[in-house]
Amino acid sequence: MVKYTAIAAPLGSVGFVASEEGLREVFMTRRGVDRCLDWLRRRYPGGQRERGLLATFQEQLRDYLAGRPVRFDVRVDLGGLTEFQQQVLAACAEVDYGKTATYGELARRIGRPRAARAVGAALGRNPVPLVVPCHRIVGCDGALVGFSAEQGLRVKRWLLELEAKGKAGVGNTTPGLGPIPKP
Repeated sequence: MVKYTAIAAPLGSVGFVASEEGLREVFMTRRGVDRCLDWLRRRYPGGQRERGLLATFQEQLRDYLAGRPVRFDVRVDLGGLTEFQQQVLAACAEVDYGKTATYGELARRIGRPRAARAVGAALGRNPVPLVVPCHRIVGCDGALVGFSAEQGLRVKRWLLELEAKGKAGVGNTTPGLGPIPKP
């Protein structure tokens, strides 16, 4: 059985879903918590709301959204993703807080230097944005392109600006993950 909850966020709310294997989905919306929960109820009709779901993750998420560098410590459930998608997400998870990389750089990191577009497509299916920080991936010229959250590039820009402010004087912190399977 899946469980879900939502928390308030500066740009609306963040809903998330967990299976027994770990965090399955993170959903960012400009709508409030109640509307986010309604959406989650419809998407997961057999699911159950649990306010304290992944309590440590909720605390880390609140800290992150308040501009504090965070090392996310949560197991993720990437079941249903292809081996390639999992490789892309694992490489993306290694991009440091406050830094960016290009789609091409990510493609090279996974040994597929000509697969920048496929990398972009895989990131577009990232079920756990923020935890796997796909907002840190930019176009070859540094332009902000593509982001799957509601309000797309506006949210991507906000997250990158948040991290730029948060890293000042703190040092570089790499958000970590619970085990992301490396095929």
